[in-house]
Amino acid sequence: MNAADAARLVTLAAIWGASFLFMRIAAPAIGPVATADVRMLIAGGTLAAYYVFTGFDAQWRRWWRYYLFIGALNSAAPFLLYGYAALDLSVGLMAVLNATSPMWGALLSALVLRERLSPGRIAGLILGVIGVALVSGAEASTRWLAILAGLAAAFCYGVTGVVLRRWGRETTARGMAVGTQLMGGVLLMPLLVLAPPAWPSAQVVLAMLALGLVCGALAYVLYFRLIADIGASGALTVTFLIPIFGVLWGTFFLGEALSAAMIAGALVVIAGTVLVLRG
Repeated sequence: MNAADAARLVTLAAIWGASFLFMRIAAPAIGPVATADVRMLIAGGTLAAYYVFTGFDAQWRRWWRYYLFIGALNSAAPFLLYGYAALDLSVGLMAVLNATSPMWGALLSALVLRERLSPGRIAGLILGVIGVALVSGAEASTRWLAILAGLAAAFCYGVTGVVLRRWGRETTARGMAVGTQLMGGVLLMPLLVLAPPAWPSAQVVLAMLALGLVCGALAYVLYFRLIADIGASGALTVTFLIPIFGVLWGTFFLGEALSAAMIAGALVVIAGTVLVLRG
């Protein structure tokens, strides 16, 4: 990995770590549905406009059903669950819960795809459970439903990985980026009509623009550039860094408490993720 790719990897981790900060700002003000839906529409609309400008064809007639299915699984559902979790949980805790997604993927691959769980992966799964218990211990008794929502969101990402490996289609990564974001946004629009959000403040508007433009559109461009340059496995190492930035952003910008249990739990989860991904 050269210096430019390393810089992109760290930048992507910082951006995706900040997504939990922006959700923590927006969700209590406008609700989980609006937070999830508007970010997808902004990201998808921006990518669609960019692809029109560059001449990229996402082949909507051929792939729209697939975009809808993956968009529901990989965007609409986890974004809605994280929006709910953001009503109660700290930025750092959500970022650490998100890091369990490769562990869910490894477990589901063993159950669904009959892949062998190596001793390293088993150790990683055990470490993941211990890490989540350490991080969420103080909040588990009163905020257990929000913690479950965060874990369920990470589970959705794990399911998506298995689905794409088992039933993947020959669409492009760029097509998946714009298609899943737009179709996920369209899927949640009826809920947005039924439960319209409160009028947002300037701070919430900026948070939503950051979620859509930076954490959505720009992040996808960086991610797919990394996949092209260093491969999917290399790009997936961003998972190691996201919890670190999530904890830092929550501490610096929202004054969230940084306890010894949070630090220890985050490090244990990261170690478990490393073991699972190295398999």
